Amino acid sequence: MITGPEPNQTIEMADPQQLRIADFDYTLPDDRIARFPAGEREASRLLRYHNGSITEHRYTDLPDLLPHHSLIVFNDSKVVEARLLFQKSSGGKIEIFCLEPGPSIREVSEGLRQSGTVDYYCLIGGASKWKHGETLALDVSTNSLQLALQARIIARENNRFLIRFEWQPAEWNFAEVLHAAGNMPLPPYLKRDAVEADRERYQTVYAAREGSVAAPTAGLHFTPALLTQLEHQEIMPAFLTLHVGAGTFKPVQSESMEGHEMHREWIDVPIDLLKTLRRSSKGTVTAVGTTSLRTLESLYWTGVKVKDDPSMPPEKLSISQWEPYLRQGSPVSREAALDALLEWMGKRGETRLLTTTQLLIAPGYTIRMAGRLITNFHQPRSTLLLLVAAFIGDDWKKVYQYALDHGFRFLSYGDGCLLEQPMRE
Repeated sequence: MITGPEPNQTIEMADPQQLRIADFDYTLPDDRIARFPAGEREASRLLRYHNGSITEHRYTDLPDLLPHHSLIVFNDSKVVEARLLFQKSSGGKIEIFCLEPGPSIREVSEGLRQSGTVDYYCLIGGASKWKHGETLALDVSTNSLQLALQARIIARENNRFLIRFEWQPAEWNFAEVLHAAGNMPLPPYLKRDAVEADRERYQTVYAAREGSVAAPTAGLHFTPALLTQLEHQEIMPAFLTLHVGAGTFKPVQSESMEGHEMHREWIDVPIDLLKTLRRSSKGTVTAVGTTSLRTLESLYWTGVKVKDDPSMPPEKLSISQWEPYLRQGSPVSREAALDALLEWMGKRGETRLLTTTQLLIAPGYTIRMAGRLITNFHQPRSTLLLLVAAFIGDDWKKVYQYALDHGFRFLSYGDGCLLEQPMRE
């Protein structure tokens, strides 16, 4: 059963930092976690929440459920094989989980393009077995070529390490190295090793920009045929990029959200999408996945920042975790924020917005950029569940209880839901 306040009881929210994570808990039976994907992507079940009511559908029904002449926004980030398993000469195993490029590199794609050597922030499983100054080696045969990869620790920052990788053939870039030597970074709650089929199924069909260490899973249900059907109904696709970080797996361990830190994630948004959003209203925009919604909302706050300071340098654009809550009563409209951002980019001749976000969307936050959200069913006590609660309010408990009672499959390879906000425009 869902715990916390009753469905008709509103959580008092003077300060989102004081949210109790215990109010966003529920019991998820182990047999409800989808450990493998459904046989066909678009055949997954879809729960629709509309005007307080719940109905059951399939993803194939989406062309009839979404408004015609509308926009559907996808995250086109591509998952990289970020898990590297090294074996020491003594027999001990050390797993390196690649997170993001080191401090000298501006953004994720630049790090993946590095040839011969690169510094990368990583998590390490079995770090106590890795002696200071020791170099680990991994040899892989692929397509009649031999890859020789070495890794050593450069520095430690809290719970992550800066690792220097070097390899031969030196003309390979780091993305090619990971593809040859790495494994797909399946979520730990699946409790299984990646298999060859995961290279395809833990990836959206429209994935284009390498950099994520977790899939934007709401998009796993879409196929080329479904995308074509949506376009036939004039539900037009648009693409942005947020490179999903390992923080998506990070449980909230503090009692209140004040003690939880969101990881920084890279976003990359083309100016043409900003122009399309400016021509659209909130009610005609559907965000596919929590990552797409967080990116869209981050665009609003980036626009607010440059409206306040049109001379703001690019390195100051990043949105911090709590920054928007200091201005939740912002009088800046959605349209004015987008206009300011477009003007800022135009003056600099920028065609893509490259920045980072730590935005945490939780109850108390006002959604400004999308009226609908397509997403999977998320873990209890997670920041993703907080986002759902911010989007539809306390009815998240009704939605999740229905899904539990009616056999929906949960988490990354599970079913999904279409959540609709009341339209006030």
